[in-house]
Amino acid sequence: MSKKWKLGIPVVVALLGVAYALSAHFFVHSQLYAHWHNRWYGNQAPDKNIWLPDYKAVIQAKPVADLTNLSGIAYDPDHDRLLGITNAAPMQIVTMSRDGDLLERYPLIGFQDTEGIAYMGNGRVVIADETLQRLYVVTLPSTPGPINVENAPFLAIEINLSEHNKGFEGVTYDPVNDRVFAIKERDPRQLYSVTGMLASIDGSLQVRIKDLTNWIDRSVFGMDLSEGYYDPRTGHLLVLSEQSDNLTELDQDGNFVSIRSLLSLTDDLEKSIPQAEGMTMDTAGELYIVSEPNLFYRFTKSGAAVAVSQPKH
Repeated sequence: MSKKWKLGIPVVVALLGVAYALSAHFFVHSQLYAHWHNRWYGNQAPDKNIWLPDYKAVIQAKPVADLTNLSGIAYDPDHDRLLGITNAAPMQIVTMSRDGDLLERYPLIGFQDTEGIAYMGNGRVVIADETLQRLYVVTLPSTPGPINVENAPFLAIEINLSEHNKGFEGVTYDPVNDRVFAIKERDPRQLYSVTGMLASIDGSLQVRIKDLTNWIDRSVFGMDLSEGYYDPRTGHLLVLSEQSDNLTELDQDGNFVSIRSLLSLTDDLEKSIPQAEGMTMDTAGELYIVSEPNLFYRFTKSGAAVAVSQPKH
């Protein structure tokens, strides 16, 4: 072996080490394996899984008029509408049609950093405050009007508090078990379940908080966590990563089920979703994603649907 080759070996080893470290940091090889796994094995339980690879965009990048900093979205089955929330002045909850058209506004008074929203039934919603790591429960007025933070009961989970907007980024609700899932963005990524929150507001205090971060560590291949959605039909949890541009499905025990990319590398997206912050599903299984500042997307499993792109403003 020549002296030049011997000297080059450490350089090659170092470069490979750097490449692996970068791949691990950005979850590149993990994501590639997850996509390969879905393609190789397919949907092993079609009657039990959401199965994200089957979802195709039917509305792309539709601007929601007169709205900025749209950071969360939830479906309200009682009124067959979507609820959006903004995280900058003016903070507000808005109602939208399932096509992404703005309908009504509920100004939020005194809230600090609203990021996520989930519908709990009977006009109640849970709101995630990122900076304070609080979960507020509020009742929407029967007619559009302001909602004051002073009238909102809350639960604070002040564990691993982070600076620079790395707290609670998303929230979702399991109505069968009265269970809230609270998602911490990063540094570190964390997932908590809070059981009995709604029952305790209406009656005696019986709240159980559980750390489910091990689900994230083993099954979600994303640099951050921006939103979650609990699907009562399957009992599965969807987790959105804005920085890694993907959406992941976990089963009831937090095991990996499926993944889909939000990049334009897919055959249905004309452009990558730029900043996916909110995500939900409706009772028909339609999937919705909102991207800051105000872009709206809808996905469906229907093979007959034709993707419609919206004009960019």
